[in-house]
Amino acid sequence: METTKRILIVDDDIDVITMVKAILNKEGYEVISAINKTEALEKLRNEKPDLAILDVMMTTHYEGFELAQEMLSSPEFKSIPFLIQSSIDILVTSKASVQEMAREFRKDPNFRDLQVLLVKNITDGSAGIDYKGEDGKTHWFQVRGFIRKPVDANKIIEEIKKHI
Repeated sequence: METTKRILIVDDDIDVITMVKAILNKEGYEVISAINKTEALEKLRNEKPDLAILDVMMTTHYEGFELAQEMLSSPEFKSIPFLIQSSIDILVTSKASVQEMAREFRKDPNFRDLQVLLVKNITDGSAGIDYKGEDGKTHWFQVRGFIRKPVDANKIIEEIKKHI
């Protein structure tokens, strides 16, 4: 018998949590939620979800990114796939390296000053985030994928099924 897949939603907007939870429960997923990075780390540790969906702006401007980087660098959490949920436009490429593409976008005057670049390869689905931190430096990390806000029920289910 297949066990119910557990999904952690991390968002400081209770309405978003409620809506996504309703969509995922209807599909048979068990949903756990957290409203910030601290609570999310506790839930990751105690609940061991199969996937996490991270909002970006919560207590701080880049709290979701900080949580993602913490998950990626932690032996305890790095095997848990996560998706970034954002209303930021996603830049698409067919280049082999999404990180290389992000660097090219950073050189382009139209994109250079953007605080955040979400880049996705339309050929193989690889994706990543390049953002300027408080220190003015750019930071890069790879992600499994993105979920657009406002959330589209069909698209969120399709994206989740790719990863669990």
